[in-house]
Amino acid sequence: MAHEWVKEFPGRVEVCNRDGILVEINDRGIAFEGGKIHVGDSVLACHPEPARSKLAHLLATGERNVYTIEKNGARRLIYQAPWFVDGQMAGVVELALDIPEVIPHFVRK
Repeated sequence: MAHEWVKEFPGRVEVCNRDGILVEINDRGIAFEGGKIHVGDSVLACHPEPARSKLAHLLATGERNVYTIEKNGARRLIYQAPWFVDGQMAGVVELALDIPEVIPHFVRK
């Protein structure tokens, strides 16, 4: 069950532990997976290759993976990064955020 803030967050949120077991998923994540994945399931089992191997690598190394995709005209930012407890990597967070057709870019000083 997702924390209240993330449950209806307008992006997909999936959080797994170091073993790839889902510990948090929001409504969009469940819908994206066709309602077939829930807390306690393996996220590795729902990723096809080569995404499965990439996620296993992230779990083993703590590296980040950031990229954009386009599918059926919809553009998304995918951000996969480690999360930590007491300085130790605890798993990976995956965010999938819709990217508007036009998006401002600011350079801050």
